[in-house]
Amino acid sequence: MVVIGSVQKTYAMVIGVVLLLVGLIGLFTQNIIGFGVNILQSILHIIGGGLGVWLASKNKPKGYNMWLGYIAVVVVLLGFIVPGLNTLLNINTATTWLHVVIAVVSLIVAFGTKE
Repeated sequence: MVVIGSVQKTYAMVIGVVLLLVGLIGLFTQNIIGFGVNILQSILHIIGGGLGVWLASKNKPKGYNMWLGYIAVVVVLLGFIVPGLNTLLNINTATTWLHVVIAVVSLIVAFGTKE
């Protein structure tokens, strides 16, 4: 019999692993399938991904999912409002829209599912 953990924990673990991978790959390229990345952004992805994996493994994923959603909302707003962010973090339109999806899904998971 396979036991599946909570949606909170699974989401935090999966998004954490994805962010870690994106961060590691981003250290060696400036474009990952159309999404702009750079060293600073990659370091942030590695830190955020590591936190997600760690908090999911400690059974404390809800706070991570909530704050990931809030941070993604801020990145989205900055991506649409601050043109210089493209230079600082290599955020392009595709990256901004990806952050919209991450923000919405993270907040739905954080507030719409049980722990």
